[in-house]
Amino acid sequence: MRKVVLTFGLLAGAVMSVLMVIAMINHDAIGFDRGLIVGYTSMVLAFLMVFFGVKSYRDNVGGGQVTFGKAFQVGVLITLIATACYVVTWQFVYYGFMPDMMDKYAVYAVEQARQSGATEAELTKQAKEMAEFGEMYKNPLVNIAFTAIEPLPVGLVFTLVTAGVFGRRAS
Repeated sequence: MRKVVLTFGLLAGAVMSVLMVIAMINHDAIGFDRGLIVGYTSMVLAFLMVFFGVKSYRDNVGGGQVTFGKAFQVGVLITLIATACYVVTWQFVYYGFMPDMMDKYAVYAVEQARQSGATEAELTKQAKEMAEFGEMYKNPLVNIAFTAIEPLPVGLVFTLVTAGVFGRRAS
């Protein structure tokens, strides 16, 4: 199981990491709105490795069968490895090349609120909240936690669906 989990977890992590770096290099052209779409699309593509990893485990280790629990275990481990790769990549990108990312996002968020008709009091409140979050986000542990929350749910959905597709009751 270790080989399957490591192979497919690292593949998924590499896909997410490479696509994240490409998106960040082109962030000014992509923007925050489309950046979300690009980011989550890359996660969906990467987490296809959960499906292929569980299939590989079933075919090569499980003799053509795998229980829901074992399929879920393999999928979760692949997801955790991929998420760890994503988090490490973001730490490198954020602290090394884009430490002003939260400042840019704060300006964007306040401008979005302005365009949607927020009052000056609401804009001031949002700017204050974004500044507080930006300070909090500078803490590496907080940064890691928020970064891990991005791909983890996507990977868990893929894991549940894959385990449901491949999982069989133990005979």
